[in-house]
Amino acid sequence: MESGDSNIIIHVISVLFNMSWQIFWPLAFGLILSSFIRHLLPVDTVVKHLGKTDAKSLTFTTILGMVSSSCSYAAASISHTLLAKKATLANAMAFLVSSTNLIVEMFIVLVALMGWTFLWGEVIGGLILIATVGFLFSRFYPKEVEQELRQHIESAEPTKHAHSDCGMDMSNMKHETSDCGMDMSNMKHDHSMHHHMDMPAQEETGLMSKITKSAGFFQMDLAMIGKEILIGVVVSSILIALVPQEGWKALFISNDVGLPTWLHSLLDVIIGIFVAMIAYVCSVGNLILAAALWHGGISFGGVIGFILADVLTIPMSGVYKKYYGKRPTKWMVGLLFLSILFTGLCVDAIFNGFGWVSADQTVRTLNQSGFGMNMTTVMNLIFIPLSIWYYRLGKKANAGMGMSM
Repeated sequence: MESGDSNIIIHVISVLFNMSWQIFWPLAFGLILSSFIRHLLPVDTVVKHLGKTDAKSLTFTTILGMVSSSCSYAAASISHTLLAKKATLANAMAFLVSSTNLIVEMFIVLVALMGWTFLWGEVIGGLILIATVGFLFSRFYPKEVEQELRQHIESAEPTKHAHSDCGMDMSNMKHETSDCGMDMSNMKHDHSMHHHMDMPAQEETGLMSKITKSAGFFQMDLAMIGKEILIGVVVSSILIALVPQEGWKALFISNDVGLPTWLHSLLDVIIGIFVAMIAYVCSVGNLILAAALWHGGISFGGVIGFILADVLTIPMSGVYKKYYGKRPTKWMVGLLFLSILFTGLCVDAIFNGFGWVSADQTVRTLNQSGFGMNMTTVMNLIFIPLSIWYYRLGKKANAGMGMSM
């Protein structure tokens, strides 16, 4: 092996290690916090409010999404279950958006990697997107296509839902649930989502019982999205280490071209969405590549459009096709694309209009040294052993319930 190749490999490994070191504690903290929130708010207390689309139902859906998993496949499966339980299509799609873009672990990693401006961009963008999705799907999704969608759901065989779309075979679980989204459309209403958001049926007996039950969600989340996050970090590390800023800039329209501001913003958001459709790995892992794109010169709205487009990836479109059929999926993808495009343009106009973001704004250094007694080191020394203990506690709890992970 030549020394040049050896140096490149060492550089990639160095970037990979430092990036992993930077995002470990915020990701672990976010997932642990999310597991407690999910335990405290059972899904079945919310589902009954989603039979019509209005401001109240969209608010319920947004909260429901925020406390669910960040795995997009899990979000797709839960939204499918909501539709099977007669939720409106607009509410189900709003859930899909909120559960992949308005989640605690994503917020924490976003601040750690890119700063507070991008967090508020994501929050405002997520809320605009939910409102836009609610409006477009309730007004413009053809009724005959929705009828076709619901017929496809009803005709689906029960055995088709025995597997998780996150790559885990959950067919041997005693409670006939699918971990990645808990598609339980064929179960009686009283148990429709009880085990997903409120797994153990036993009465809580104290703080340790709550912690143990919450740890079960943490373990399931990692079983669902751990592989995706790892792949995302590896792929993004390679891209960040090997692709120079000039390479990223080649994807975007230069400011020197002299295009009208609105057209330049439009093209950047479209480019961001299409890059996400091809390069997406998972909601959290995607933030690392978003940081690289920002370094490369994409607009603020383009970054937000890229992050929000995690529901439009090629693999996700395949999941929609399986769940809903070909024609309903085409309409679904089309309306989601228009919603994200509109949202990216709105966020770009709002943040640039108020001067909240500047062209030379930088993100945190992506390959800074992880050594030294800094905050990252201190937090990792706390969260590495804590997350290992919490994971093992959750795995033991799930094994005791017959959940083979």
